[in-house]
Amino acid sequence: MNYNLPPMGWNSWNTFGGDISDRLIVETARAMKQKGYLEKGYRYIVIDDTWSLHERDAEGRLVPDPAKFPRGMKALADDVHDMGFLFGMYSCAGVLTCGGYPSSFDHEFIDAQTFADWGVDYLKYDFCNFPAHANGQQRYATMSMALKATGRDILFAACNWGTDEPWKWMKSIGAHMYRSTGDIQDNFKSFSDIARSQLDNFCMSGSNCFNDMDMLTIGMYGKGNVALGQVCTEAEYRTQFALWCMLGAPLMIGGDVRSLDAASEALLKHETLLRINQDAECRPPQVVYRGRIVHIGYEPESGWWHEYPDCGLTLFKHLSGGQFAIGYFNFAPKSGEVPFILADAGLPYGSGIGLRLRDAFTGEDMGLRRDYCNLDIESHGCRVLIGSLEKA
Repeated sequence: MNYNLPPMGWNSWNTFGGDISDRLIVETARAMKQKGYLEKGYRYIVIDDTWSLHERDAEGRLVPDPAKFPRGMKALADDVHDMGFLFGMYSCAGVLTCGGYPSSFDHEFIDAQTFADWGVDYLKYDFCNFPAHANGQQRYATMSMALKATGRDILFAACNWGTDEPWKWMKSIGAHMYRSTGDIQDNFKSFSDIARSQLDNFCMSGSNCFNDMDMLTIGMYGKGNVALGQVCTEAEYRTQFALWCMLGAPLMIGGDVRSLDAASEALLKHETLLRINQDAECRPPQVVYRGRIVHIGYEPESGWWHEYPDCGLTLFKHLSGGQFAIGYFNFAPKSGEVPFILADAGLPYGSGIGLRLRDAFTGEDMGLRRDYCNLDIESHGCRVLIGSLEKA
């Protein structure tokens, strides 16, 4: 299997939590195929926590809950494969999963072989109920070896929430992606805090081992298992997707793809943003601006000038084929200008070279820019530009 690009797919947790079943997974896979998600690269269909019985069988193997999965996992995996997708499941490095079900601590090799026998292609491996005396890095290394010992090609999606700085060691123990933060919630503060917390760590993310900022919440609009806080707007979902794509994070859909609204569906399939995320070079972006947002507009209590520290962000990303992406983000509660000085990306005015820019969302030609290209960005909004070098 080629793990050179950020994995893409769907995971059951954000919307459904423990309310999962054979029927849900089959319907989701069928909807993703019919709606064109597979063609866009969303290959993995992943079942999260609460899929098993509360006890192992007499041979020490995990047992699918027959009320939820009456045909067992092998038949379900076969159906998912027949539709062209890859099949993913969930376990945990602790003695119990986060939902209180049997987990893989000291059962790594038998569980890995069980997953392989069922036809699993992706394992999300969580970190709940982990023994205080145990070593997390060593236990993730153990499951990595257990998966390889099966002889089946299984993507190892380690999920230790950023404990023990996993960006420093997950690639070395064989993980293909690693959760770097706590759980996402379906609100602006949650996903923007998660993304900003990882800006300094994406320099260690790339081919075969990607920093995972959790599943997307695009299109949930306050419905589902992680729907906490103020409901996101369409503009905020655009910001979420642009951040994940600019940073090169895995794209795991968390909404109900059977019923997503048209705007959310179009966003998740956005050709230019997916091209940025799936770029062959897999380079992390350069942070060329991280600072204040200034909003000028009269308010009775505070006058005309409003300053919001650390609320502006500009990312510059090298792409293959001599192209570049620039992402502007405004995390402030008011609109304001977000700067981009070309010299900060290595293009001073004296070079005699500028950037020919176009808007990724609208296709608008932004012209040839030298020195700077500052943009006014709406509150909680973003702009993404695609650029190429051109002599002035």
